[in-house]
Amino acid sequence: MNSDLLTSDIQDFISKHLDASMSKLVLKGTPFNINTKVIVEQIEAKNRCRTKLPTWFNTPNIYYPNKLNIEQTSSEITAEYKSNLISGRTIIDLTGGFGVDCFYFSKKFEEVTHCDINESLSKIVAYNYQQLLVNNIGTVNIDGIEYLKSNKKKFDWIYIDPSRRHDRKGKVFFLNDCLPNVPKHLNMLFEYTQNIMVKTSPLLDIMAGTNELKQVKTIHVVAVNNEVKELLWILEKDYKGDITLETINISKVKTEQFTTTFKTEQAAIVDYNKPLNYLYEPNAAILKAGAFKSIAEKLPVSKLEKHSHLYTSNSLVDFPGRQFKIEKIVPYNKKALKKLNISRANVTTRNFPENVQHIRKKLNIKDGGDNYLFFTTLIDGEKTVLLTKKVNT
Repeated sequence: MNSDLLTSDIQDFISKHLDASMSKLVLKGTPFNINTKVIVEQIEAKNRCRTKLPTWFNTPNIYYPNKLNIEQTSSEITAEYKSNLISGRTIIDLTGGFGVDCFYFSKKFEEVTHCDINESLSKIVAYNYQQLLVNNIGTVNIDGIEYLKSNKKKFDWIYIDPSRRHDRKGKVFFLNDCLPNVPKHLNMLFEYTQNIMVKTSPLLDIMAGTNELKQVKTIHVVAVNNEVKELLWILEKDYKGDITLETINISKVKTEQFTTTFKTEQAAIVDYNKPLNYLYEPNAAILKAGAFKSIAEKLPVSKLEKHSHLYTSNSLVDFPGRQFKIEKIVPYNKKALKKLNISRANVTTRNFPENVQHIRKKLNIKDGGDNYLFFTTLIDGEKTVLLTKKVNT
């Protein structure tokens, strides 16, 4: 940490130049006896926290690490969500990072331990907790796995967010390739707790993850504004039951939640039908979870086709995803589409042989407007286009 960055003059300068051109600022320089690039790095990092970490952004005298640490950290939205899933007296975060998750864990636990092997980052986090007036988080500059082994202390919960950047392999997607290697250390981790939460990238295949991890009780698929941000794996020592799938899509308008289990999804019986009055597209969390059959069984909707993942009903249903009123149904051919007389529309393809870009070029359809065109395949194998209008809910 460079304590000179925390003087009132430099902090005021940072706040006043959040919207300035960083390239111009580097060329122009600053009136301070400190490297301009160091100040610019603080400005850029703080800017990334404006919407992602508003508590940090709005707290005076926060010290920011490099942009990569900000990119890798949980948002406050997802950190708060995961903190509401668990509680107890003690929790240890083996891969603490910028400390956002620990900040929210501190609201649910009496004692929080933040481990990080990066000495500079550990000091920054400890300092920032003081500015945030948090006094029940202990920061330890050590590898979390080694800390457990050396202290022999047991915790109510262990939290771990393994890095997807491997020293030799670069960016990786399997848990066995992440650092630390959670599957490899799992038996050891359960010597110090009964409960583990693992955060992984949304790119991790859920079935691959369940094969790598054992004793998985619940998987949470967390999306924000219809973009999956993270997968949360709840592990319980000696658990051997059915795995629950919890999906959530958080937006400013509403929060959509849907719950199923692996066995329910596998056994679900789906009703298929032709397009009726309304069309539904599941949110990104449901699509990632693969809850394609159970949602059709639990809600009064029919599926258009096994692989299309679009649903329909005669009456409007409160559905976790986008809802549309079907205006017209036409076969996929140039003559039928020409009769629609549409030059601008939002185009989506589901289980269709051509991609959106090719369709736009082929039919000369510009993006945008109030029309939504779905190019898909029906239960009889027919390639079909559905002209719809979005339902405001």
